[in-house]
Amino acid sequence: MRDRGNEMGPRARGRPGSPADGEPHGAAPAPSPVSPLPREEYIEQMHLFEVLGQRLRENMPAQEILESVREEILTTTKLPMAVDFMLAELRHLGGFSTAMDRLRHYFTPFQCFVMAEAENDRQRFDLRIGLEVLAREARYRAEGATRQGLFLFQLEVLSRNRMGYDRGLEAVAGDPAYDEAWRNWIFTVRRQIGIIDVADLVFVRSEFYHERKAAEARDSGAIGRLIAEATEQGFPPLFGRQEGRIAWANRHKDPLLLFAALHRQLGYPEAPRPEPANPEERLLPTLARRVEQLEARLKLVEEEQRGGIQLERFYAAQQPKPPKDLGDSQ
Repeated sequence: MRDRGNEMGPRARGRPGSPADGEPHGAAPAPSPVSPLPREEYIEQMHLFEVLGQRLRENMPAQEILESVREEILTTTKLPMAVDFMLAELRHLGGFSTAMDRLRHYFTPFQCFVMAEAENDRQRFDLRIGLEVLAREARYRAEGATRQGLFLFQLEVLSRNRMGYDRGLEAVAGDPAYDEAWRNWIFTVRRQIGIIDVADLVFVRSEFYHERKAAEARDSGAIGRLIAEATEQGFPPLFGRQEGRIAWANRHKDPLLLFAALHRQLGYPEAPRPEPANPEERLLPTLARRVEQLEARLKLVEEEQRGGIQLERFYAAQQPKPPKDLGDSQ
């Protein structure tokens, strides 16, 4: 368990994407349990979601974006075939979240859940924010993600965007990056979140918690025994000492402060949030409407000075109906 600190991402091992000792220069890193797909797949996914988000902000049709970005994606990856299926689904149903859901062997359940919520008209979750979430997650997996950082990023996305913990954590648990111990704990969080503080949930499943229990017992060898007992009972430590210390320091505080501290210390991606509306973007359309109103008022003033305003042109001409002949009705 002491080597868990070395799992905290490529920042603890060196530059992201750099070859490890003994590997030939330029060789792609082997897929890991956290990132089961090859690294080039996640890089191309990141490019796809980033281009979709950028060009949607330019009011380009989604079909044209998918057709153009399909030519940019490496044909050595499986993503072009997924884009073709997404494009066909978009033409028939008006969205491509259902296509991603049918490609569960390529896209994770959390990716499908984020896109489905972004395309749901009843939700306030913006599609551009959803694409930014998927792009950052793909970049993190390409750089060498860890289970701790990946789960905290996904949980922060659910929390900040109010996407619902029930279905959201169910999608997180379905990610193949997590093993059985993680999956059982995620379902525990699903039942207890909102009742128990998030910091306490992280703290009790960290190595720092066992160290404090051993210190309270004043037994130097108690930590190994406690970890062994917790592992046998199905409650092994899932977080390292650093995460436990951060969670202990943020108990009984706003959970967003906990996420901010974990993001600073562990280096996992920051969850995107909606940007506030820029008042300068609405300034020109507002001024244009006011100028049109002033022009209409000036025309009315000029007509009044020339002899009066012709009000008849504001009403539809109504011809009087002829009286109904009673003799014909009989």
